[in-house]
Amino acid sequence: MRHLRVLALAHPDLIPPDSLEGVSEQQSYAWKTEYDVITTLRASGHEVKALGVQEELTTIRDEIENWKPDIVFNLLEEFHGQTLYAQNVVSLLELLHMPYTGCSPRGIMLARGKDLSKKLLKYHRIPVPAFGVFPLGRKVKRPKGLEFPLIVKSLSEDASLGISQASVVETDEKLVERVGYIHERVKTAAIAEQYIEGREIYVGVLGNDRRQILPLWELEFSNLSGTRLIATEMAKHNLDYQSRRGVIHGPARNLPPALITRIRRMVSTICQTLELDGYARIDFRLSEDLTPYFIEANPNPEIASSQEFAYAAAAEGLTYPDLLNRILALGMERAGQAVG
Repeated sequence: MRHLRVLALAHPDLIPPDSLEGVSEQQSYAWKTEYDVITTLRASGHEVKALGVQEELTTIRDEIENWKPDIVFNLLEEFHGQTLYAQNVVSLLELLHMPYTGCSPRGIMLARGKDLSKKLLKYHRIPVPAFGVFPLGRKVKRPKGLEFPLIVKSLSEDASLGISQASVVETDEKLVERVGYIHERVKTAAIAEQYIEGREIYVGVLGNDRRQILPLWELEFSNLSGTRLIATEMAKHNLDYQSRRGVIHGPARNLPPALITRIRRMVSTICQTLELDGYARIDFRLSEDLTPYFIEANPNPEIASSQEFAYAAAAEGLTYPDLLNRILALGMERAGQAVG
């Protein structure tokens, strides 16, 4: 594709340095995606400018007017400290007729609400765990028919924020305690889902109207004896914990061909229903009876070169530079602009 002028939007604290010299792996972990994206795009010949954004929308408008980028590479996961506000930044880009990467504001809105996405997909006969929602400031009362064990999460945050081994509860007392923890620490409503014992399956997707489904990937735990096999905040973001507990990811193995076909069809239905475009990741729990339960959809998931999305793309024949250029091309195509 032709070389582009790319404005990369990220949280100000996640704007990476130009070099990793003298920086430890743990120090760079927080901004690994931003570093990988910016340095790889530059190595591919694109002119890239990073802009830290968190509280002022005018900085985006001014940079677009003054620097005149061809496209915005959207790496923002929140705005004003709120995950739900991230969709509004993308809405601004649409109002400015500015091409951008990743998911549209409609898809972000539908996917971020874990209750709304599950209701929509249940209508389309996608298996979803039974769940109950507990708004801020309301008394915690378990809905009739919602049986233990349950896993308690933030209703709108992602990246396993607030999830630990204590998130799986088996009594009403523990349910009240854990919902209170989400309310106080994460400061969002909570959702309690039926806990599905089984395997953690991820499926990456690339595309707008026509979607490319990447190979099924699995998060595995080789040293979690005596604990639940769940993707906790520590398992996702703490390198020492990952090493001690043997948290690894790789191709999902030993799945019957018919099951793989079923999951891929489910992913297509999920993306169409939730209006996911650009790139996304769909998370499932595969129960012991091989029922794939939809857990959540992640618009604009982590795309660091070391993360499962990039590895799954590589298994499909897309190198990391190819993957990022494909994401740019999808943004340009959606805006009706040529990429050749």
